[in-house]
Amino acid sequence: MTLKQRIFSGIQPSGNLHIGNYLGAIANWIKLQDEFDSIFCVVDMHAITVAQNPEMLRKKTIEIAKIYLAAGIDPKKSSIFIQSQVSEHAELCWILNTITKIPELEKMTQFKDKAQKNDKESAGVGLFDYPVLMAADILLYGTEVVPVGEDQKQHVELARDLAKRFNQKFGETFIVPKVFIKEEGMRIMGLDDPSKKMSKSAASEYNYISLLDDEETVKRKIKKAVTDSGSEIVYSNDKPALKNLINIFSSFSGKTPKEIEKMYVGKGYGDFKMQLAEVVIGFLTPFQEKFNSLSDEEVLKILEEGSRKVEKLAKLKMKEIKEKIGFIV
Repeated sequence: MTLKQRIFSGIQPSGNLHIGNYLGAIANWIKLQDEFDSIFCVVDMHAITVAQNPEMLRKKTIEIAKIYLAAGIDPKKSSIFIQSQVSEHAELCWILNTITKIPELEKMTQFKDKAQKNDKESAGVGLFDYPVLMAADILLYGTEVVPVGEDQKQHVELARDLAKRFNQKFGETFIVPKVFIKEEGMRIMGLDDPSKKMSKSAASEYNYISLLDDEETVKRKIKKAVTDSGSEIVYSNDKPALKNLINIFSSFSGKTPKEIEKMYVGKGYGDFKMQLAEVVIGFLTPFQEKFNSLSDEEVLKILEEGSRKVEKLAKLKMKEIKEKIGFIV
């Protein structure tokens, strides 16, 4: 029997998870969990690299886990757990820090972007060190494949470099993971700005459609979504706002952009947006019913079971690492 390759991925419990997160990551994980030995984490330690309200962090941590489960991540097929409940993540991060070079972290584009947004002088060491913790997350479990978006590719490359560096210095210890980026899918951009990705931490609620938005909110946001000049429904790079809305329509309806164009020949933006709202609501309604049916107690139990499962792997790997570097175990 061939053993399945292992994948690891996670989402921070901050901001509002939106349809872009679902289409870009979670929908992909649901398919991958049948092919891979899957570990999915709520990465709360990453979340505190910027200031968080403690009560909100607890609430959001459970919310993300509920979203995983409501979307179709199956705890019988996948391990789902909270990052901070497995202390080996922080332990390995510290060890990897000792072989990471400062210039490697200085060139990380996400740090530059976030530090710039929050003023570099007040940025914490955790924000700077974020990619090393991510490397620890990945390497701790012998992860072979890391499904990420294009914006995280640089972080996985660092994990690969650190794995090779450690192996060279202390002998074969880590699997060098491969980056898995879904074939050029439809990137979901902001409803208020089609030049930037939909963001769960956007300043305006009109940037995204949250997975937990109610029917009226979805209709209002789509109605207010920016469009391009003209009134024809065409799928073209010259009309980025409309192209983005057609991508959303296509992703949730299963129709191709060409088919959508044909549906709206001779019709305007009003008809198109009304139908788009119905298509999105058609996905969100059963998803939210499942989400609302999950109790906090039930979810915490699943997370505890997930922690116990992955903790065995983490402890085993940390014992090997400590012996290699000369710690007394």
